[in-house]
Amino acid sequence: MPQMGESITEGTVSIWLKKVGDTVERDEPIMEISTDKVDAEIPSPTAGVLVEVLVAEGSTVEVGTVVGFVETDPSAASAAAASAREADSTAIASASAWTEAETVELHERVAAGTPVDADATADEPTEAIRAEAGEGREHESAEERPRHRSTPLVRRIAEENQVQLEEVEGTGRGGRVTKDDVLRYVARGASDGGRHRRGAGAPGDFHTHVEHPEVEPLPGDHVEAMSRMTSLIAEHMVLSRRISAHVHSYFDVDYSRLDQVRASNEQGWREQGVKVTYTAFIARAVAQALREHPRINAAISGSKVIYRGDVNLGVAVALDWGLIVPVVRKADELSLVGLANAIADLAKRARTKKLSPAEVEGGTFTITNPGIFGTTLGFPIINQPQVAILAVGAVEKRPVVITDEFGNDAIIARKRGFLALGYDHRLVNGADADRFLARVKEILESFPDSA
Repeated sequence: MPQMGESITEGTVSIWLKKVGDTVERDEPIMEISTDKVDAEIPSPTAGVLVEVLVAEGSTVEVGTVVGFVETDPSAASAAAASAREADSTAIASASAWTEAETVELHERVAAGTPVDADATADEPTEAIRAEAGEGREHESAEERPRHRSTPLVRRIAEENQVQLEEVEGTGRGGRVTKDDVLRYVARGASDGGRHRRGAGAPGDFHTHVEHPEVEPLPGDHVEAMSRMTSLIAEHMVLSRRISAHVHSYFDVDYSRLDQVRASNEQGWREQGVKVTYTAFIARAVAQALREHPRINAAISGSKVIYRGDVNLGVAVALDWGLIVPVVRKADELSLVGLANAIADLAKRARTKKLSPAEVEGGTFTITNPGIFGTTLGFPIINQPQVAILAVGAVEKRPVVITDEFGNDAIIARKRGFLALGYDHRLVNGADADRFLARVKEILESFPDSA
């Protein structure tokens, strides 16, 4: 399991793109994995034949775990090699009663090509394994002991939810505290008013696991498990509603000026191989307005406000299997064409699962464009820990009353569309939001010929 980013500690094997016996080329996608940041295709590190799969589709394992073997030497695909791998697989299977530390060491030995004796290993862990499992630590304190029985991911979840691990009953091997143990503990604390949690009422209280109600299927229904991406989106949206006091404002924008700019620059953009959409114009206006209205480009951290030094625009991309928000970094420093290129590149790589976790992190404001599907007006949920999100409605011709220089009114067709801002009323007041939206509208309706 590859390391997809500093904050990524585990991944789920979504699909094996190759089956055992298939030939693979170096850098050819061999499987797809899903993490809490991004779905991605993983290339084979070498050319050869996929001879064994150790981690089944749908299984979640820690970074560094051996997930399969690629045989690089055709002549080595002999009975002896197969027998050696069978022994390794037997050893891994027999590790079901081991501590996690024992299993991790086994995987490391297999990855390094060290011979593994299944029987000896299963019965007699090394001293290093025994030490990691907690033997010989009779004098450890109650606080230290569970930390040696949990993973970095579990400790991070416990810290985020202000849970002391020694208070959690571990159901893992050797009494290890698992992720599910911590999440159940947190959920139980939420249901009893927080009595099971340390520091109830602290700012991080709402950062908890979401328990979805069970619903009985009816005859003829089709039931399938949520994908990891769908599950994460569900949790993030519910938590965002709990955390932020959502309010929405919306403005009606005239896009006639943008059509003029597009018409006058279309030839030059075509020669550069660039397609500049309304989204690029809106991103340019938003990036400029965020610099002028730093309260919208901020985050709440406990009782403090973090005013972001950079304008990092997240642009939501709809996928067949979910939704992802890649980030354009320092968007206010890019030209209109630069923004158009960046947005198109991120969207393309999002749809082909080529994004890295770093490219979906660090956003300070999000733009979502349901208007491309015909939505007139949307009221989006804030992308935590940001304090605002902009939804772009469909751009369409509508009848508008226009007053000429002599004061005469006329009804004509004009390209119009709604921009809706969802904002966190804990920090952003209505006046703040309206001034920001008014500035975005002003920039769009008076856009310069080149930007």
